[in-house]
Amino acid sequence: MLLLLGPFFFLFAFTYLGPILYAFGLSLFRERFDGIGWDGPEKVFAGFDNYSRALTDSEFLTGVGRVLLYGLIYVPLLIALASVFALLLDSAVTAFRKTWQTVLFLPHIVPGLIASIVWLYLYTPGLSPVIDGLEVLGWEVDFLHGATVLFSLVNIAVWSNLGFNVVLIFVALQAIPRSTIEAARLDGAGEARIGLRVKLPQVLPAMMVATLFTIIGSLQLFTEPYILQASGNSSVSSTWTPNMLSYTAAFQSNDYHYAATVSVLVAVLAGVLSFTVTKISNRRALR
Repeated sequence: MLLLLGPFFFLFAFTYLGPILYAFGLSLFRERFDGIGWDGPEKVFAGFDNYSRALTDSEFLTGVGRVLLYGLIYVPLLIALASVFALLLDSAVTAFRKTWQTVLFLPHIVPGLIASIVWLYLYTPGLSPVIDGLEVLGWEVDFLHGATVLFSLVNIAVWSNLGFNVVLIFVALQAIPRSTIEAARLDGAGEARIGLRVKLPQVLPAMMVATLFTIIGSLQLFTEPYILQASGNSSVSSTWTPNMLSYTAAFQSNDYHYAATVSVLVAVLAGVLSFTVTKISNRRALR
């Protein structure tokens, strides 16, 4: 058994535990300049000073708040849409099932960078046919500024990741015994009632796994807001999310120790939320 599990534990330690421990070690130091600084910076032990700095940093706290608000909108919306589409694909009333599966999954194979650039084009006034069409209808929407930009990012993420979650839940639906569904039909239940009362309760573990993956992904929000910020046409700043703050600290300010601190705090937050979702899932499974 240990021989079979050995490769997994090695890769887990090398790709997950190792980087986290290295980042944690890096976060315990800081660079100090003595005198006029001709000798370069000196690395000194800082203890948890970087963590105190991060937890009182308004940019970090505001970024965490944005990411949590983003997750509160994005996660339920994505799981709900994925469940509805998976139920529709699994229902007896859906025609051209294979075609719809392909259409839904296609956006997921588009790299996040490319998807963000495409949607940036659709969000930019003067370039976007969507904005031009809305203006014809008398609606003026600024997708790149103010509170609207958060929903613009949610839209990009849903478009990119919906197909994967639909497939995940749809595969779980395929494992439900057909006899159970036929029995419900014989009892007079319609497709909507079968989906809500028979199918969804049996695929709850798959939905919780999808929720867990989505929560972790939402905390790692970087590519989409970075592309909007790099365009110079949006209100997204270079420290809009914790990951962007970490990137800016490391590669623009050369403060790798503070960047590592922010990364560790994001990992801890992801771990806490993942543990919470797992506990809730286990409690429901035992009922």
